[in-house]
Amino acid sequence: MLFVKITAAVAGLALAAVTAPATTAPAVLAADHAPAGHRVTMALAPAGHRVTVADHAPAGHRVTVALPAPAGPYPVGTLAVRLVDRSRPDPLVRSEPYRELMVSLWYPAKDTGRTLPVAPHMAPLAAADWDRRSAPPMGIAAGAVDWAATPAHARVGAPVDRRAGRLPVVLFGSGDGGPRTLGTALVEDLAARGYLVVTVDHTYEADQVEFPGGRVARAVPLPEKLTPRVIAKLLARHSRARLADMRFVLDRIAALGRGHGLGEETGQLPAGLRGAPDLSRVGVLGQSLGGSVAAQLVHDDRRVDAGVNLDGGYVGRVAKSGVAKPFLQVAAEAHTRASEPSWKSFWDASTGWKRELRLAGAAHGSFTDLQVMLPQIAAALPKVPAADFVGTIDPGRSVSAQRAYVAAFFDLHLNRRPTRLFDTPDARFPEVSLIP
Repeated sequence: MLFVKITAAVAGLALAAVTAPATTAPAVLAADHAPAGHRVTMALAPAGHRVTVADHAPAGHRVTVALPAPAGPYPVGTLAVRLVDRSRPDPLVRSEPYRELMVSLWYPAKDTGRTLPVAPHMAPLAAADWDRRSAPPMGIAAGAVDWAATPAHARVGAPVDRRAGRLPVVLFGSGDGGPRTLGTALVEDLAARGYLVVTVDHTYEADQVEFPGGRVARAVPLPEKLTPRVIAKLLARHSRARLADMRFVLDRIAALGRGHGLGEETGQLPAGLRGAPDLSRVGVLGQSLGGSVAAQLVHDDRRVDAGVNLDGGYVGRVAKSGVAKPFLQVAAEAHTRASEPSWKSFWDASTGWKRELRLAGAAHGSFTDLQVMLPQIAAALPKVPAADFVGTIDPGRSVSAQRAYVAAFFDLHLNRRPTRLFDTPDARFPEVSLIP
């Protein structure tokens, strides 16, 4: 499958991200206001723009990229875990008798120096599959970038720093078709500020999911004809599967908070992790479809206290019901309530604390790790159309602003730490507008 973010509003569903079969060029979907059945090439790029695959890097040289270090006061630990939900068959591949997921836990850790390995941004087989299937639709030739060489900053299996106290929990969901790794720059920073963040891969929807033992599960191929009706049904199906996945993961984290393990599949846990999650303080954060599911989880699950949607159109019931708990919408420059009906209906129906932010110069991909990765790649491979995917906002400033506002939101609503960041514009972040 090819990971292609589609920034189109189709049948009232805007800014959905989908995958396309490996036999296609950049995925095609009907664009906003296009006649029914009309197909327009889009890949996080303007309507009608076709991405040209960039040349390979110079012989013998593969481009490498880096992620920004977290700014919080704690070092970060991480653990990748396979979880199995035997209470239901897989919702996307019915022949599978149970649902299995890969998740990663990110948390404040004791400083272990160099005694433990640094986690990779992508697991090696997933990185290789991304290189072959997901990078070319962004204009990056297979083999041009060494995706497996990008490190995160967290130490694998590091002990929890119990000086942080019991940890508020934040679940993270990526855009449709996207792997959980694409939120690493943001979730590492939250972990460094004292949160337990759990990132979730939605198997058979994400382009590729690497399981222990060297098995890679790829996304289910899309229907050949992607009409607005087909897309709406696809997103609804993915949304339902994700919602059940998130609730199951939260069940396992709740068990961990009670001092139990994560399940039969997990092995030895890092010291201090049992009993660390505080399920009286739970938030959810998502990009694109992950943001819509975040809203639905806030609405449906009494354990969840607050949520953040990073530039996602709303799918399903929550688009009209809104939420009664604290919620933050963060938008790319072109995404407004006027242009996105689901944003307006959700906003109007929501009765809790709510704020909307817009980042000048940001595009849909600005709310993923592509924000910092693609400009680095484009510096070495000038044909890569980075701005089409991540806009023109400075990557460092974009990441800093997102980290500051997301952390302030969860600090306010999970930790009861006052902030004025949502009351007036802040001179430190001139790209951020507060939308009334």
